[in-house]
Amino acid sequence: MSVRPNGLARAALRFRPASFVGTFVALMMSALVVAACGVLLETGIRASVPAQRYADAPVVVAADQSARVVADTVDGPEVTEFPLPGKARVDEGLAAKAAGAPGAAAAVADHTFPVHGFPAHGGDGTPGSAAGALTGHGWGSHAFTGATLFRGTAPRAGEVVLDAGAARAARAGVGDTVTLETADGRAAFRVSGLAGAGAGDAAQEGAGGGATAWFADAEASVLAGHPGEADAVAVLAREGVGPDALAAAVGKALAGSGAQVLTGDDRGEVEDHGLAYAKETLLAVGGSFGGIATLVAVFTAAGTVALSVGRRTREFALLRAVGATPRQIRRAVAAEALLVAPPAGLLGFLPGVGLAHWWFGQMQDRGAVPEAVGVHVSVFPLLAAVGLGLLTALGAGWAAGRRPARTKPGQALAEASVERLRPGAVRSALGLAAACGGSVLAGVAASAAGADAANASLGVVMLFMLAVALLGPVLARLVAALFALLLRGGGASASLAAANSRTNARRLASAITPVVLAMAFASTLVFMHTSESHVASQQLRDGITADHVVTAPAGLPADAAERAARVPGVDAAVALLDTQVLVPVRGGGETSLQATAVQGVSAPGERLARVQDLDVREGSLDRVGPGRVAVDRTLATATRTGLGDRLPLRLPDGTEAAPKIVAVYGRGLGLPAVTMDRASLEGHVRSAFDDTLLVSGGDAGPLGALGEVTDASGYARAQNADRAFGAWANFMMAAVLGGFAAVAAVNTLVMTVLDRRRELETLRLVGATRRQVLRMLGWESLLVSAAGVFLGTAVALVTLTPMMRGLTGESPYVPPLLYTAFAATTAILTLAAATLPARAALRPRGS
Repeated sequence: MSVRPNGLARAALRFRPASFVGTFVALMMSALVVAACGVLLETGIRASVPAQRYADAPVVVAADQSARVVADTVDGPEVTEFPLPGKARVDEGLAAKAAGAPGAAAAVADHTFPVHGFPAHGGDGTPGSAAGALTGHGWGSHAFTGATLFRGTAPRAGEVVLDAGAARAARAGVGDTVTLETADGRAAFRVSGLAGAGAGDAAQEGAGGGATAWFADAEASVLAGHPGEADAVAVLAREGVGPDALAAAVGKALAGSGAQVLTGDDRGEVEDHGLAYAKETLLAVGGSFGGIATLVAVFTAAGTVALSVGRRTREFALLRAVGATPRQIRRAVAAEALLVAPPAGLLGFLPGVGLAHWWFGQMQDRGAVPEAVGVHVSVFPLLAAVGLGLLTALGAGWAAGRRPARTKPGQALAEASVERLRPGAVRSALGLAAACGGSVLAGVAASAAGADAANASLGVVMLFMLAVALLGPVLARLVAALFALLLRGGGASASLAAANSRTNARRLASAITPVVLAMAFASTLVFMHTSESHVASQQLRDGITADHVVTAPAGLPADAAERAARVPGVDAAVALLDTQVLVPVRGGGETSLQATAVQGVSAPGERLARVQDLDVREGSLDRVGPGRVAVDRTLATATRTGLGDRLPLRLPDGTEAAPKIVAVYGRGLGLPAVTMDRASLEGHVRSAFDDTLLVSGGDAGPLGALGEVTDASGYARAQNADRAFGAWANFMMAAVLGGFAAVAAVNTLVMTVLDRRRELETLRLVGATRRQVLRMLGWESLLVSAAGVFLGTAVALVTLTPMMRGLTGESPYVPPLLYTAFAATTAILTLAAATLPARAALRPRGS
């Protein structure tokens, strides 16, 4: 079939441009959403950060910072990468091997680790002040960071070089002694020199502040808490040797070690661990959410195109009556799509790029994306936005124009004057199949848990939305019949609205469907977060039974629990090391590694029970120790494990472990889902310092020397604030999907009302007042909003109930005020979309 624009299409666009405004708007909005998600997806794929600390090291040797899962597929093994929560390290001995590679001038084992300063004494015996939080390095790193020694000598064992800020804070000079605490414990170090930090030291990765301390290379790995291991090995080149040649030589020298040899921007990923999570976030927004958003955009745009073509049934019938062939009608519809879709896609692409930039900037402001990452915009999102819009318009136009094109001329005129009462058999069968599929999948989701429940629930909402679209006329007729019963005593305007709704069920369905779409998706996304947040907040409030909670940004002193226990009146003090582990969970038939919060406790059992109530269901916390952990019941269900089973997991640095489950508890959503002894985490985390101290009894005053002191409710508020990005992300996605669907609903209602100009004028001619006509439209908009809210809420609840049962074990939590706001917004939008264009249509032509 030729789709070259013909005279019919050009004439329609030239003499009746208003008929295509709704289609143009729908396709433009579709292109906007597709372009925005496409830009974020491409940014996630191409995201990188330039090397800063290793800018002067052409080659960097580092461990793989991802854990991999291999799945067998029909196309062969498929490898999926998951970023590690912590830092994987390499053997320090690789530095010597790399230094021996041809073209290598030197190779330095690099270490970055947090250091705590303590009150020191100068050489004259006078007490110094606290040096505070510092970042420690091995002195050998000065070769590529640019740090320069301006007084004293390089450090040897038991010595330290301080930068000006650290020396000033400690009131220490060359020859003085400062007391510092590292992962190896508290010790006194002689200040052997003072140095100025180089440009590479500005990119400090570990905990600490701007102050820097350099230690002897021989003891740096021990002080970092990882004896014999380095964060990376920086390789310097001899004069005239390029990075690629050096990388090849180093790769040969280290063959079989498992280490990665990196150059260019790949070096930046070793420094900035946040890049991996930023990529994951961008791919989730641009890919996973983008796929759903694209389906919704195509879904609503196709409905609008079909409505636009369906509105012109009478026109097609007349064309058939005067001799137009079915082929000419189909060519006209296709040509109109070719004329409307590309300009709409081009016009929607620019605001889509603007939305992507704004969205990306918001993620950077919230710390989800490193500042060094930039937005990537290429021709691919443009092609996707324009191409998808064109295919949508062609497909929907072909489906809507197929019947009027093949109907005989006389029959076409008869059908154009009266709406068909019975929907097509194929459409009805597909609609019933979608409804049955959604019901079956809802049952599957209700019996599943964790990721399986969430994955199944996504299919539930899509299938039920498809069923609503396909069975829309039938549902609209049922709603209209019920509406007529409720409006028997509503006067002439209400009776007219009821009669119109019963007679024009297809028109009513086209208005209800996008309202259902907006309500269903917005409610699902928003109330999914409110449900999780409600349960997590409740568990956190009930779980923290300590009287005081002590935290510190750079970590607590190693002896914080012992010092707190000595405060008069304190019953128990337990330090927590908070981090994450990767746990394999199955969802959708595939295994993935789920980042799971874990707390390493300094004192499990009875002392932990005094400050934290985990709601133990099975087993006992007394048995938590080396090789033995306690887990949340939801995690146990998701991993298909239980009391006495082994839980396979990856520690923060990627080390594999399989501890035995000795207790199962019920508050793992508000509190960490895994509880293990602190010693099992030591050596596998970025910082060896505890994050939180829970204290029962005693006075808060003396605890202030350890860090910031708050009570359980204040700590709960702070933890809830940390979930702000998740809340913002969900609300943002709901705004995009719900906003798009709302625009589509308004667009559809406006198109419908403007198409009824002749009908409204006829009502005026037979005696209906302008006020009565507007009231009739008001009743009809009330019907559309009520039906849309009811059906959308039903779809959202059917989706959320099994999902939340699987994820939290509770029913969905719907804040009444937020739900009322959704419903009221829907009613206001539909009322405005129906009455405002009607006022314009009823205005006298001469005014």
